[in-house]
Amino acid sequence: MRRVASVIGVDPAGLEEYERLHADVWPTVLERIAASNIVNYSIYRHGDVLFSYFEYVGDDWDADMAAMAADPETQRWWAVCKPLQRPFDGRAEGDWWMTLPEVFHTD
Repeated sequence: MRRVASVIGVDPAGLEEYERLHADVWPTVLERIAASNIVNYSIYRHGDVLFSYFEYVGDDWDADMAAMAADPETQRWWAVCKPLQRPFDGRAEGDWWMTLPEVFHTD
């Protein structure tokens, strides 16, 4: 299992819309997340910073992420959400959310 934590900013003017969207995520998007072997997915907010955490339980990260990125409904969802987000400088090339290094974990 792979644990993934990441952050991104959110436009304060679009905060209510962002939270409204995530209170009722499209079923097709949730299905694609599950089909891409992502479980235990959460997004938290602190001010205008979003923190996400999920666990990847698949065997081929690159293929699962490519399948998600190629999914038309996921692309449509991202097109609605991306204008409300503010990516951080210093994120890895090609990333939208900035992946965070794990500093500590215990089971």
